[in-house]
Amino acid sequence: MAGKRLKVEEHKSKKKIVGAFFLILIILLAIAGTYYYFEIYNKTEVSSETNTILPEVVEEPEPEQESIFSGDERPIAVMIDNHKGAWPQAGLNKAYSVYEIIVEGGETRLMALFKGVDLDEIGPVRSSRHYFLDYALENDAIYAHYGWSPKARTDISSLDVDNINGITESSSSFWRTKAKAAPHNVFTSTKDIKKIAKNKGYSLTSDEDSVLNYTFDEVNLEDGIDANTVTIPYSELHTTSYKYDEETKRYTRYARGKKQTDYETKEPITTKNIIITFVRNSKLNDGTKKDRQTLNNVKTCDGYYITNGKAIKIKCVKKSRKGQTVYQDLDGNEIEVNDGNTFFNICPIDSDVTFE
Repeated sequence: MAGKRLKVEEHKSKKKIVGAFFLILIILLAIAGTYYYFEIYNKTEVSSETNTILPEVVEEPEPEQESIFSGDERPIAVMIDNHKGAWPQAGLNKAYSVYEIIVEGGETRLMALFKGVDLDEIGPVRSSRHYFLDYALENDAIYAHYGWSPKARTDISSLDVDNINGITESSSSFWRTKAKAAPHNVFTSTKDIKKIAKNKGYSLTSDEDSVLNYTFDEVNLEDGIDANTVTIPYSELHTTSYKYDEETKRYTRYARGKKQTDYETKEPITTKNIIITFVRNSKLNDGTKKDRQTLNNVKTCDGYYITNGKAIKIKCVKKSRKGQTVYQDLDGNEIEVNDGNTFFNICPIDSDVTFE
């Protein structure tokens, strides 16, 4: 009897062990099921209308922003006529930078820089002046022009400028339009300039940094002075001015009181940034009777940075003709510039610039 009772007890003990095992197994399965629910099913959502399972919406990362100056394409600098007979000009709204500097007769001339754009018409193209070379070189640009002054010709050679003189190229690359009177009627295209540059063995790429310190964070110059209208007298003949549009946050450009527009689109010429540099100019004795100018620009000059309706005083530091100009605030820090196109107005040192 004792042996039989022992076997019964052993049988009950085994049943308890098996029962405990299954209980533990059920608990583990329950835990696993709960984990599966929260980890898998919580990644979907059920439509209350269709009772269908919709996949989780995964937010795509925002694309990396690219500056107006991004990419390794080499800039193209083109001399643009700014005589009233040349208005309206073609291509200025597609330039990432435009330099305006005084020339003989109280006129001004422009140098427009292009990158990453294909333009069928740029112009009217005009002849080179030697001080524009300084700004083509600091941008590492291929320099296109139609003729040159004696000083520009010698400096292009001595400074080893990658240049294209339209006078020596075919009429299919630099052509005259009948819609304007000579000499204000020569045009070219980015395609033609690149083709000529390639044939001359010029590099079409560049690893040079931008002259300006662009930023995607909006620069508002909150401590600056109001600059809704900017007036820049170059001479008794020519005054450049800009008017700010609060809606577009851009400036519309005027020359001698006339709104400047694009030759093809008829749209106003506008800019995001304006940089003014005060530079002493004087008559150049180049052996001709013309009052061609020269600039004392390789030094530290006073200036202004203007954007979004405000202006601040800056210093414009250029240490050599080929060296890049550094634009600094009055504490010596390089300024940040809104990502967008820029007009550089390099004006006479005694220009009575006004802001309203």
